[in-house]
Amino acid sequence: MKPLAKALTIAGSDSGAGAGIQADIKTFAALGVYGTSVITAITAQNTIEVTKIFELDPRLVAAQIDAVAEDIGAHAVKTGMLANSRIILTVASKIREYNMKKLVVDPVMVAKSGDLLLRKEAIAALRARLIPLAAVVTPNIPEAEELTGMRITTARDVERAASLLIEMGARSVVIKGGHRKGAAVDVFYDGGTFHQFSSRRIRTRHTHGTGCTFSAAIAAYLARGENVHTAVARAKEFTTEAIRHGFAVGAGHSPTHHFHRFWHK
Repeated sequence: MKPLAKALTIAGSDSGAGAGIQADIKTFAALGVYGTSVITAITAQNTIEVTKIFELDPRLVAAQIDAVAEDIGAHAVKTGMLANSRIILTVASKIREYNMKKLVVDPVMVAKSGDLLLRKEAIAALRARLIPLAAVVTPNIPEAEELTGMRITTARDVERAASLLIEMGARSVVIKGGHRKGAAVDVFYDGGTFHQFSSRRIRTRHTHGTGCTFSAAIAAYLARGENVHTAVARAKEFTTEAIRHGFAVGAGHSPTHHFHRFWHK
């Protein structure tokens, strides 16, 4: 029997199940990976808005990581909503303690509804403590602007921002192109070569949790033994099809369809 691939998500919980821990676990399952989770914050949210956020005590976050790492283990890890600097410092410390090399950092800052998911004071900690541990960082354009302090409007700006993130210590970067016009072009950079992953833009409002799904898919493929470039390419394909097959479950931005390959109409 082929060894079981295992991935860990460290992120916030979404009561609407479109993003966060729930999207990550669904992505892992859809890609044949056993998923474990560490919850950093509990959010009350649906497809329309986030109504309440409760940030967990960093000691509980640390205890969850210990519980998973000391028994089950993880071949790859992804981080999502980390909420504040104390949680970021705790997570970074545990990542180093357990020598978790295949780390995907999704620098979640704002929900699809526009609600803030990361305190402003935490951005410096994200830059200094977590990004240097990342095998790959997956910001969208607004997140890349916050992390680098630069305005991104052109393709050259995207490449410059990616270079700055590499200078911060990340081993590779994917800057997602969903916020730009035209085709959905994600720019990958490993410190040596730029590569574009492009797909036709899908006109839909069923996009809640796409960033979580993409980063979780990268982690899943890394857990299965793929290299970073291949993991990003396959994650792009998976996320594009999940968006293409999205369906409405609420009045706002509904989630992507993680199990589109298994459900039959």
